[in-house]
Amino acid sequence: MELRCAVQKYAWGKAGKSSLVAQLSQGNSSAPIVEDDPYAELWMGTHPSGPSVIKTSNEPLLNHLLNNVDSLGDEEKKVFGTDLPFLFKALSVAKALSIQAHPNKKHAEELFATRPDLYKDPNHKPEMVTAWLGPFEALCGFRPIADIKFFLQEINELAAVVGNSACEALVKAESDSEEMQALRECFSALMNTSEESIASALKQFEQRIPSFSAEKMDSLQCDLFTRIASDFPGDVGCWSVYFMNYVILQEGESMFLGPNVPHAYIFGDCLECMACSDNVVRAGLTPKFKDIDTLCSMLDYQPGPVDRFRMKWSTVDQFCQTSSPPVPDFAMARLRLPVSATVDKPYGLPVRSNASILLILQGQATSAETKEDLSFGQVLFLKAGQQLTVQVKGDQDLIVYQAFANV
Repeated sequence: MELRCAVQKYAWGKAGKSSLVAQLSQGNSSAPIVEDDPYAELWMGTHPSGPSVIKTSNEPLLNHLLNNVDSLGDEEKKVFGTDLPFLFKALSVAKALSIQAHPNKKHAEELFATRPDLYKDPNHKPEMVTAWLGPFEALCGFRPIADIKFFLQEINELAAVVGNSACEALVKAESDSEEMQALRECFSALMNTSEESIASALKQFEQRIPSFSAEKMDSLQCDLFTRIASDFPGDVGCWSVYFMNYVILQEGESMFLGPNVPHAYIFGDCLECMACSDNVVRAGLTPKFKDIDTLCSMLDYQPGPVDRFRMKWSTVDQFCQTSSPPVPDFAMARLRLPVSATVDKPYGLPVRSNASILLILQGQATSAETKEDLSFGQVLFLKAGQQLTVQVKGDQDLIVYQAFANV
């Protein structure tokens, strides 16, 4: 079944036709692209904030699942009931998203019970991000302690807003546990500093940057800092550059972000798969509510290089790969099928034991089962055990990403 999916227009999204999300939306919607609008996210799934509908009938996908429970796999129903446990997205990021983290399941239930106006559902939100159409920039997890110490020593304005006591505790920390506790103190002190002090320190540092040598600008990642500071003047989140790892994912590279991992996407296009939730705890780089106390108390303060978050893809056959995060809610598959691969006979995608959603990112094909054409931007729902066999058309490789439950 082909789906029509929800587009979310958030302020950080890329504008008009420059947005991958806008381009994809044309594959399953007749709505014209508005050039000045920010097309941020395409949601594929059943989440009530942006539910997909069946294109031919306009029936919400969730209703269809409730009325056709055989569409879901047996294990899927045992673990998650009669709904899809994942939300599949495409994102187009023009400027940084908020400094954020997502609660674990127990904490999400507590937040939803006590503050449903801010936290809209009781689910956790582990997520996997994959770069598409070139490099994708992000901040992710706390840097190695040595890096953070270096920045605090080199940037007086940063050390001043963190405070002498917290800085000294980090310098003196010896064991891993002492370092994590000192890091918590430093980051919490920063996030709780007055807005006036933060804005003043940021302005002073920005004014000093032009006097730095090229080597010093590079070592202090001044280009990244000034890009973010120009979009969010006076925002405490600008200093997060010096606490969190900066990562550039090349096309096809992936990261997994578990509960309580601080992160912020900065620029580029990506695909995201996550547990079916929209719970976000924010504390910077946003005009939205900043729940600083909750964020600082819940964060994973384990420092270290960003490679610990990278995900590997396993080869299924010469055209298909899969990646399975350490959660049952979702896994991903991707297919790159050249024209030459289906000259003699169509290619059958691996059959999944659970329901799945597919997004066509490039190329054209014909379904051997329905004889219908498939093309860029189309989103398909396959019920558990359903076969899809394709014949590639045209001169481009067919590229498809697929999301499904990891049980």
